[in-house]
Amino acid sequence: MYDDIPEAVRQSVKEPSRTKLPRLALLLGGGALGILAIAFLLMRISSPPAPQASTPASAPNTSAVQPTPAAAPVTAPVTASSPSPDALLGHLAYAEAPAEELVAITADGQIKLRSAAAAAYEKMKDAAAAEGINLLPISGFRSVSDQDDLFFRVKEQRNQDVSKRAEVSAPPGHSEHHTGYAVDIGDADQQETNLDQTFENTAAFRWLAANAAQYSFELSFPRDNPQGVSYEPWHWRFVGDRNSLETFYRAQNLKSNVP
Repeated sequence: MYDDIPEAVRQSVKEPSRTKLPRLALLLGGGALGILAIAFLLMRISSPPAPQASTPASAPNTSAVQPTPAAAPVTAPVTASSPSPDALLGHLAYAEAPAEELVAITADGQIKLRSAAAAAYEKMKDAAAAEGINLLPISGFRSVSDQDDLFFRVKEQRNQDVSKRAEVSAPPGHSEHHTGYAVDIGDADQQETNLDQTFENTAAFRWLAANAAQYSFELSFPRDNPQGVSYEPWHWRFVGDRNSLETFYRAQNLKSNVP
């Protein structure tokens, strides 16, 4: 077809380059490979990494410092340093003895103690009488209502403030007499000393000081006692069984347990 064109005309028409076709094909081919390479690279980037084989966790380092767990609250131990919220004006709180546990220690039945204390008192009185000492019971069990009247009525009669009154009489609910284990004792031969500190000068007091412990009685308020109650040489309490001992000494421990 190219040969049918006259030579003059043929010379004016450029022959297509035979070398450009292979180069174009090479470029086109190279471009396709580049596109494929880019597409493959993008696929690699966007694909999630292959899961790695799990390896066993290493043992914890026991030498490392571990956080210290919060300590549990500790209940304060019973000590002998601080007052109880149940204490009032130096006196400790006591429950009232059940009426069915009370036994009379006087012929008229007016003065009563708990049965164990009553039995011990009778033995002590008989032992003292055998030596010529006549113990006189003045007061034993006292109800909370009785103590209420005694505390406030006498306070008004004597024109005392409550602190002064509390030095010689416990507020209601805070008397050892509520327990049925406390007894006020006088000397039947020197009754003018009843409920007075001069009782310490009597034969009855001297005998009690020497012998009362044999019958499980002890002086409740000696001189300079920790409760700050006035000295009462006539006031004695029975501590001869478990309940009486716990009644008085647990109350003292409770008094000293709370800051």
